[in-house]
Amino acid sequence: MTVNVMTSNEVTKKVFDKEELFILDVRNETDFKDWKMEGENFEYLNIPYFELLDGVEEIINKIPTNKDIVVVCAKEGSSVMVAEMLSDAGLNVSYLKGGMTAWSEHLEPVKVGDLKDGGEIYQFVRIGKGCLSYMVVSNGEAALIDATRMTDIYLDFAESIGVKITHVFDTHLHADHVSGGRTIAEKTGATYWLPPKDATEVTFVYQPLNDGNDVTIGNTIINIHAFYSPGHTLGSTSFVVDEKFLLSGDILFIDSIGRPDLAGMAEDWVGDLRETLYKRYKELSEELMVLPAHFMIIDELNEDGSVAEKLGTLFAKNHGLNIKDENEFRKMVTENLPPQPNAYQEIRQTNMGKINPDIDQQREMEIGPNRCAVR
Repeated sequence: MTVNVMTSNEVTKKVFDKEELFILDVRNETDFKDWKMEGENFEYLNIPYFELLDGVEEIINKIPTNKDIVVVCAKEGSSVMVAEMLSDAGLNVSYLKGGMTAWSEHLEPVKVGDLKDGGEIYQFVRIGKGCLSYMVVSNGEAALIDATRMTDIYLDFAESIGVKITHVFDTHLHADHVSGGRTIAEKTGATYWLPPKDATEVTFVYQPLNDGNDVTIGNTIINIHAFYSPGHTLGSTSFVVDEKFLLSGDILFIDSIGRPDLAGMAEDWVGDLRETLYKRYKELSEELMVLPAHFMIIDELNEDGSVAEKLGTLFAKNHGLNIKDENEFRKMVTENLPPQPNAYQEIRQTNMGKINPDIDQQREMEIGPNRCAVR
């Protein structure tokens, strides 16, 4: 029997459509427990590749015959060999093209809404990493917010819908992934915007994001509310687009709130974080659709694969927005933190322009799950 190939795009469709998938992950146990492909109806078996070198006979009876099966490894090679052995044993299996590296880099564009002037806003779901980036489109122009390093995907998408990227924003200095904002700005001639309080050490020219800036994209105005408080950083900035959408960066997520410790300033910044969430955001319309820069768990995806919820709903349901006692809030935000992102210091230095790692180094730096939220 032939060995089939399954792409990250095909797996993403199964996530969005809540389809069944059986995943044989042949990475070592530590890597599997740390980070895996997640779907509501996915089933897993983790057997390290080196345990299968002598054959797959002992695991055949653990693999279903009535489901799609995909073998997964870090970069593809090991999964191809295991898939071939399973195929020789009579099973109809696929391997994941490009392995977990490709899964980490896949971006799925999802339209999340229309603008009043006939424009649109798209969310790019980085399904394997939990990163969310945005393209605001209006009258032939586009703005990008929190772009990842997979720059060609945005450039090709903009070309496919016939728009020119004129502005690129980062809501803050990212610590979990390498930003593609500066590269896209260089390739397109777009203006690159950064919060100045996050840019004190950058080595490149940028346009400072200041509170009250109004940036026009086509016929649409992006109002910039520079909430200088930590989603991750001192300069964390929020955008209101078309009086309809709130791009909250890493300050507010659907199921959690931002962690303030990635610059070693959790104790200093927790008060600012609370003021943003409990006072400044309270002054905004509860009808605003919150579009965060990350999601933590697969349950945060809507039926269409988007990650979005009304601000009023989050004030009602998000635990991080409902802690009345300030000391309890401080304790949760400073003590209840997951491990810090892989290589986050090197990622911050890359995003400052201080170091320039090659593509393989960037991939290695980004390996692992999203860790931007308070649990």
